[in-house]
Amino acid sequence: MRLVESVSPWDAGEHGPLPLFLLLLTFITGLVDALSYLKLGHVFVANMTGNVVFLGFAVANAQDFSIPASVVAIGAFLVGALAGGKLGAIAGSHRGRYLAIAIYLKIALIGAAVAVSLATSGPDGALASLVLTALLAMAMGLQNAAARRLGVPDLTTTVLTLTLTGLAADSTLAGGRNAHAVRRVLAAVTMFAGAAVGALMALHVGFSAVLLLVLGLQIANGVGAYRLSSSTAAWAAER
Repeated sequence: MRLVESVSPWDAGEHGPLPLFLLLLTFITGLVDALSYLKLGHVFVANMTGNVVFLGFAVANAQDFSIPASVVAIGAFLVGALAGGKLGAIAGSHRGRYLAIAIYLKIALIGAAVAVSLATSGPDGALASLVLTALLAMAMGLQNAAARRLGVPDLTTTVLTLTLTGLAADSTLAGGRNAHAVRRVLAAVTMFAGAAVGALMALHVGFSAVLLLVLGLQIANGVGAYRLSSSTAAWAAER
C-alpha cells in the first residue's frame, strides 16, 4: 500500500495555479491579523474564532479587550462573507473568474482602508480604528468565502486549526496516507511569515506601511488572476 498519496502542494491537474494565489492570500492574512491585533485594539480581522473568544474576554471586563471592536470585526466579516457567497452564486461557475472578481473587490476595500489610514494618520481615535477594522474584516470575510467556494483542500487562507489537525491526524505516524502534507506545511509557514513581517512593520515602520504592502500584494494577485479569468482549462470548472 502506498503511504504517501501526494507530496505536491499544487495538484495542478485538479486546481491549476489556484494554490499559488491562495498561498499569497494566506500570507496577506498573517499581515492583516498582526496589524489588527497589535494596532486596532486586540482584535483580529480574519480569525473569527479568536474574536469570539476576545468578545468573551471583553464581556468579562478583561483589560485591553473591546466589545465594540470584536462585534464590528465579526459583523463586518459576515458582511464580506455574504458578499463572497452572493458573488459565488453569480460567477462561481468559473473558478478563475470568480477568484479575479473577489480579488478586485478586496483591492477596493483595502484601498479604502489605506485612504482612511492616510487621512487619519493611522488608527488613532476610536472611530478611525473601528472603520479600519470594518473595512479589513469585510475584505477578509470575502476572501474566506472565496477560498471556501474554490475548494482547494487545506488552503482556507484564514484558518489553520483544521490544516494542522490534518497534518498530524493524517500522517503516517497516525496510520494515515499523509495527503497534502507539503501544502499543509506551506500554509502554516506562509501565515507565520506574514504575521512576522506584519508585526515587524507595524511595530517599527508604521500602520499605513503595512496596509500599502497588503494593497500592493493584492494588486499583484489581481493582475495574475486576470489571466486566469478566461482560462478554459479543466481546473477552472466549478467544483
